[in-house]
Amino acid sequence: EHLRLMHELMVLSFRLDLTRVCTMMWANEGTNKTFPVLDIPEGHHHLSHHKGDEGMIEKIRRINQFQSSMLAELLDLMAETPDGEGRLLDNTMLVYGGAISDGNRHNHDNLPIILAGGGGGAFAGQGHVDYPAGTPLCNLYLTMLEQTGLSLDRFGDSTGTLSGLS
Repeated sequence: EHLRLMHELMVLSFRLDLTRVCTMMWANEGTNKTFPVLDIPEGHHHLSHHKGDEGMIEKIRRINQFQSSMLAELLDLMAETPDGEGRLLDNTMLVYGGAISDGNRHNHDNLPIILAGGGGGAFAGQGHVDYPAGTPLCNLYLTMLEQTGLSLDRFGDSTGTLSGLS
């Protein structure tokens, strides 16, 4: 329930023009947060080190589905919210994902990242875009900054901007 309230506060902040940027972290990769709402008493981090245990994998799957449903609710709320001539989601760049692709192995590559929203016309829904192995996540951030009108040579460990998003 608190996630829904946070989503509503984010959208209200945008509607009232109190901010143009918002960051919300549901949990970090090292958290051992439990999910009693899903009847999962074990910690998320503990479950991510499943070593192939199907019961633990199923609980991780349920957590992932829950978090994905929360994202869908936020995107629906933004899509329903008027903003100028369009909708809030049309004028938003929303990044969702994690810094670890496989918690069991601690892999930090091939990250599950979603870029949602039209960015005020900067981005068109492209579906799944696959980039070469080793492409830094900061390339996405550099691309997003460029779409806001800020031109930088580098951001973090970026090696350039991403093609295929607009």
